[in-house]
Amino acid sequence: MESFFSSLKTERTAGEWYSRRNAARAGVFDYIERLCNPIRRHSTLGYLSPMDFEQQACSLAVCPRNRQQAIRTRNPHR
Repeated sequence: MESFFSSLKTERTAGEWYSRRNAARAGVFDYIERLCNPIRRHSTLGYLSPMDFEQQACSLAVCPRNRQQAIRTRNPHR
């Protein structure tokens, strides 16, 4: 947990001046949702990031996104 706050301070809030509390909240939320969560490895996913886990799952099975794209390719009028 300490390393998370250290990363947050150095990567997102260092040198920033927020005029409102909501702006600070939005900045922290943005850091967590766009930078930290998609690339951070999770033990429940076999120490893969969510993005890597999804790519691996889609390559092993028919991913709904790939299936929809394949349907459109076969029948472009759909």
